[in-house]
Amino acid sequence: MIETKRSGGMREELWRRWKENRDPEAKKKLIEAYLPLVDYVSGRVAAGLPHNVVKEDLVSNGVMGLIDAIEKFDHRRGLQFETYASWRIRGAILDSLRQGDWVPRSVRDKARRLEEAYAELEQKLMRSATDEEVCAYLNISWREFQQMLQEVSVTTVFSLEDPIRDEESETRLSLLVDERAANPEHIVHETYLKEMLAQSIDKLTEKERTVISLFYYEDLTLSEIAGVMSLSPSRISQLHSKAILRLRAALSKYKEQLLQD
Repeated sequence: MIETKRSGGMREELWRRWKENRDPEAKKKLIEAYLPLVDYVSGRVAAGLPHNVVKEDLVSNGVMGLIDAIEKFDHRRGLQFETYASWRIRGAILDSLRQGDWVPRSVRDKARRLEEAYAELEQKLMRSATDEEVCAYLNISWREFQQMLQEVSVTTVFSLEDPIRDEESETRLSLLVDERAANPEHIVHETYLKEMLAQSIDKLTEKERTVISLFYYEDLTLSEIAGVMSLSPSRISQLHSKAILRLRAALSKYKEQLLQD
């Protein structure tokens, strides 16, 4: 406990020296102190990517995200730097992946077809669509459906730097602001969005909910989740992809409602 307090005090002093005096040595030490965070986030992102994506490249871009976070973070607000930096690091990594065009257009087209199928079927049926119903809608076999899920699993990542709505500059990251300064309209939309996501998650299958919970709330990797659920990593990847596609369809519906308001 004493060591933890001492470490926290040292970092607070480094933040003060960097923000108030622009001490380059303090900035260097802050970067070194938080480098393990880059490795952790890079590992999480790499878990859902093809094997040809080199983790060292992810780490390199993640470091740039960390440096950007250190530049922009306001330590006086009492917020957790680790949380803020994790989003910045992840965003920098995903931005670099998108710029490298690492996902073939054919794969993105398949992801779009699946997303549209889930959205159309679940709006029509007023419940979660089964795998068989999606296969029938797309006129594909069960084997082809499984292959599609495997291929699109690499597209179920997103960046907080992406715009919330098309042709607008506001990004998901812009939502990470001091809630005390949020305007009423923002609070209403945020509350509705949370309720809508909660309802959408409730409509997922039990296995899909378990994967989402373990991956996003318990911080387990897909391989670790496979061990917990006694399933193969590829099956866990498929469950994750289906869950994200369902949630994306729900988000698309919410976005359409926003544009109509």
